[in-house]
Amino acid sequence: MSARVSARDVAFEVLRAVDESDAYSNLALPQAISRAQLTGPDAALATELTYGTLRQRGTWDAVIVIAAARGTDKIDPAVLDILRVGVHQILGMRVPAHAAVNEAVTLTRRVASARAAGFVNAVLRQVAASDAVSWLERAEASARSDDERLAVRFSHPVWVIRALRRALDAEGRAGELVTLLESDNAAPTVTLAALPGLAEIPETAEHTLFSPYGFRSPGGDPAGLVQGSGNAVRVQDEGSQLAALALVGARTPMPGEKWLDLCAGPGGKTALLAAEAHRASVSGTRVALEANELVPARAGLVRRSIAAVPVEIPVSEEDGRMRARRGRYDRILVDAPCTGLGALRRRPEARWRKSPADVGQLVSLQQELLSAAIDGLAPGGVVAYVTCSPHLAETRDVVRDVLADREGVEEMDARAVLREVAQAPIDLPAQQDDSGRAQLWPHRHGTDAMSISLLRRR
Repeated sequence: MSARVSARDVAFEVLRAVDESDAYSNLALPQAISRAQLTGPDAALATELTYGTLRQRGTWDAVIVIAAARGTDKIDPAVLDILRVGVHQILGMRVPAHAAVNEAVTLTRRVASARAAGFVNAVLRQVAASDAVSWLERAEASARSDDERLAVRFSHPVWVIRALRRALDAEGRAGELVTLLESDNAAPTVTLAALPGLAEIPETAEHTLFSPYGFRSPGGDPAGLVQGSGNAVRVQDEGSQLAALALVGARTPMPGEKWLDLCAGPGGKTALLAAEAHRASVSGTRVALEANELVPARAGLVRRSIAAVPVEIPVSEEDGRMRARRGRYDRILVDAPCTGLGALRRRPEARWRKSPADVGQLVSLQQELLSAAIDGLAPGGVVAYVTCSPHLAETRDVVRDVLADREGVEEMDARAVLREVAQAPIDLPAQQDDSGRAQLWPHRHGTDAMSISLLRRR
């Protein structure tokens, strides 16, 4: 075996980490590329092999089931990942079939057995005998419903497709489903934020459409730009930026305000809130920000994210359901743990990691966090309840159920606030339940599918 680690080896390593350790591909892949010392085309190939295979896993699994004449649950997990990468190379990329097959067989011999290598060789040679269009037609023909056909074609679990359709239908736009599914499978451009008052957007960069602090990567690895700015420039989705800005824009800051980011990890929104709080303080309106993150490793990320802001921001490591009630805050951000269905472009494995059974557990936690945040508000204070998921159970229903047991709390028009903070007109149709919730979408806004609700205590 050569000492040199190939792009294929890196992709396989990350896929196994995702399956075995619940690793996040967007965190594991850069680390694996760095360890392997891949650069340029090799790093780009490892990226496409990893993300492309994860995005198209549902489609490629349907092909593998036909070509192997057995279910994926009957295939060793490591061998299955090798097959997925091989099928992606053959049907989803311009890699010559013989090269993809030979690479897969060699890797299988190394990590499994000669017998498994023969199986991989046979399956991939059968896949290579037809083109992608033919295989897709065969895979769709085995579907038992229209939703299953969509699941095969666009590589989303059926339950996710149905949840996304319901969320779109809440705006009267269920007809946008296919466009949304296509957007989930498109590689996103890297978006960054220049913290206000601490960094400037590079002159050569393309500004984001809505966030006044966002811009697209001018090309190459953004790590150098981030490090060169002392973390005053950060990689951050535009939807995440808008969620933080919605809390800031909900009302004019008053002297002496206290803000809390309740579920702060990994710290992107915290950094933007910190910069806004610092800017307000510099202008004479003193604002104090605190952050909380239960998981110590993520709390460490929060501390690093706010290092560029020249003010002291305490970061606690407590259960948010208790932490919020320990003070009286004028603004609280509840960026609640969720299914992550709004970030499938950047974290494609999220669609395979969660199930409908997970939603109920998350909803209970979301309700408890939002209730605690309301308890922690001072009179006139505002909570921004944010999820990186459009699932109605995690968004509309959580707010509805919490408010049903509350007096003295009113929902604000988050759409109107976003229109005020955005630097360009933003398409935010009314929700059919007449709530003030704002829903961002990748296919419509080019952002993650962030849901933003603003609640004010009278």
